[in-house]
Amino acid sequence: AVHGAALCASSGEILLVREDVGRHNALDKLLGAVAKTDAEGGFETCKGFILVTSRASYEMVLKTVSARIPILAAVSAPTSLAIELADKTGLTLVGFVRKGRHVVYSNGKRLE
Repeated sequence: AVHGAALCASSGEILLVREDVGRHNALDKLLGAVAKTDAEGGFETCKGFILVTSRASYEMVLKTVSARIPILAAVSAPTSLAIELADKTGLTLVGFVRKGRHVVYSNGKRLE
């Protein structure tokens, strides 16, 4: 099995995807590709979000915040430390993302 990480537009359109057997590696690959594309005048990451096919850890929160991406969405639950760190850093953290439903764990006003 592999994990995926995607950069999505605020509309939900998937702009870029990277995969790896490790969830952290998938996110690292994605953020590297995003940084390279941004340097070339690519994405407006401040208006999009990251979607991961795993649970969200505090390291993933840190990486998303460092990349100046305001939302991290995961198909599974975030760790308690991820929620705490997302609260402190202003990141919107969403878990259990499914078609038509999700759970917002921190800074949900951004989604209103």
